[in-house]
Amino acid sequence: MKILMVLTSHDQLGDTGKKTGFWLEEFAAPYYALKDAGADVVLASPKGGKPPLDPKSDEADAQTEDTRRYKADPAAQADLANTHKLSDIKAEDFDAVFYPGGHGPLWDLANDADSIRLIEAFAAAEKPTGFVCHAPGVLKDVKGPNGEPLVKGKQVTGFTNSEEDAVGLTDVVPFLVEDMLTEKGGNYAKAADWQTYVLTDGTLVTGQNPASSREAAEALLELLED
Repeated sequence: MKILMVLTSHDQLGDTGKKTGFWLEEFAAPYYALKDAGADVVLASPKGGKPPLDPKSDEADAQTEDTRRYKADPAAQADLANTHKLSDIKAEDFDAVFYPGGHGPLWDLANDADSIRLIEAFAAAEKPTGFVCHAPGVLKDVKGPNGEPLVKGKQVTGFTNSEEDAVGLTDVVPFLVEDMLTEKGGNYAKAADWQTYVLTDGTLVTGQNPASSREAAEALLELLED
């Protein structure tokens, strides 16, 4: 199995002057779930190189068994420091793709032509695609093979409006993931805030929040094993 992971290159939290990026748990948990299952995991980002880490995801209260494992893993750190440039990536070289969240993707990957092209190619080839937390936001302009929004008529989840409100960023983000998925015709569903919640519809896997990261990657693996 060869699986692509796509991370954000965006580090500015709107006009707040604060930093954002990818969320550490949402990278580490899927990375190890996939690696431990024997997958060859390749990392990419719009700019290539080392993607920006959301500093809040590096704070003590956000650490998990997987993030601690990452911090003790020089090989994984080297992987992350040298991501491939997204424009150089071809969908046909991979069996599946997974997008970790963090707020960064809402600004760059949601509008990135290379990302949109890749997801559409994976979907057209009926290869599994996974997105967790804010990453379902990157599906905003992605079309399915029928020309309609990819999420239209599909069971989907993602970071909830109430979770966004809880972190105080409702008025900072360019759009709300829950609202966007609903507006694009997705059959949006959610669990209670911060609870694990993952949906699979066809080859599309979506997870609600950081706690859903590992389970979303495991759902992606289940599709590959079918």
